[in-house]
Amino acid sequence: MPTIDRIDAFADELTAIRRDLHAHPEIGFEEVRTSGIVAEKLAQWGVEVHRGLGGTGVVGVLRGKGSGTRRIGLRADMDALPMEENTNLKWRSTIPGRFHGCGHDGHTTILLGTARYLAETRNFDGTVHFIFQPAEEGLGGARAMIKDGLFEKFPCDEIYGLHNAPDLNHGELAVLPGPAMAGADFFDITINGYGAHGAMPERSKDPVVIAMTLGQALQTIVSRNVSPNEPAVLSITQIHAGSAYNVIPGEAKLAGTVRAFSDDVRALIRERMRSVCAGVAAAFAVEISVDIRDIFSVLVNQEEHCKVVADVARTVVEPSKVITRSKPKMGSEDFADMLHAVPGAYFWLGHDGSVPVHNPGYTLDDKILPIGASVFSRIVETRLPATS
Repeated sequence: MPTIDRIDAFADELTAIRRDLHAHPEIGFEEVRTSGIVAEKLAQWGVEVHRGLGGTGVVGVLRGKGSGTRRIGLRADMDALPMEENTNLKWRSTIPGRFHGCGHDGHTTILLGTARYLAETRNFDGTVHFIFQPAEEGLGGARAMIKDGLFEKFPCDEIYGLHNAPDLNHGELAVLPGPAMAGADFFDITINGYGAHGAMPERSKDPVVIAMTLGQALQTIVSRNVSPNEPAVLSITQIHAGSAYNVIPGEAKLAGTVRAFSDDVRALIRERMRSVCAGVAAAFAVEISVDIRDIFSVLVNQEEHCKVVADVARTVVEPSKVITRSKPKMGSEDFADMLHAVPGAYFWLGHDGSVPVHNPGYTLDDKILPIGASVFSRIVETRLPATS
């Protein structure tokens, strides 16, 4: 099954763009250079450019042939991660503590390739909105764009997004109707105890011991309060306390994340977390403050649009490589908020390499760039067919 010849013809240029973005990563809401390159490329290809939505977001508007009024949104995220890269690539990150360890440089490049092809051919009847989003990695970039009037200024009848997937084989594409990625909360818990000498614990209200007790108690929420039929995760990922061997500190902090596919389950977990913290605080005669923040909505794909993705994908990759019964992922994605506003679908595109995303040794396979751009382009040409 073929990728689009015209896209294949400039695949090397896409690779060069992707590697340049990779070498100059920018984290959420700091994508000044990246958004500048995106805007420059879009304008060069004759796409109408709008900047500043959600801070560093960019939207390109392209109208096809005819007078069709339907509008499709295509979205890519642009931000990198605040972590070090541990690869020997010639185009590795040049910025300490910044790394495109999730492949958003690839997503941005795929959407740029789509924009170039559609701008050169305009073989569709309607309007395409190319949405380049900042700050996907837990900072609320999608919500920021929506708050700035994304869908009022650039209405969409349907919307699509993708993510690279090193856990799939090269050329495999997976799409799942219904809840496909978990909603997520982040939490911070602060235990205000009473410090003392490490040799005199009876004079303290030891927040370290309380933190260990609380950590164990919180794990019972999923195992004993959430139905076994409802997937859920509560992970404590940070513990901070103390600064010396012989000092019992006065404060300890716990932080982490909650994941679930049901908003009712998420509400239950929040309620139980607050209750458990209050109970432990009463038991140890200390104050415990709890801050739980809704970061990602549950990502829900529409069945109609999943079928669109699957049917189109079978014209680009081998039909046997299109997976429509994939399992939901406990990871989260803020494209979910766009899907709450506009119906559509989010899918995964496999590539060579077994190192997972968010690992310092992760690498993106540039061979997926023309595949992703071809799928996006054919979605537009299929859903907005040009009239003869």
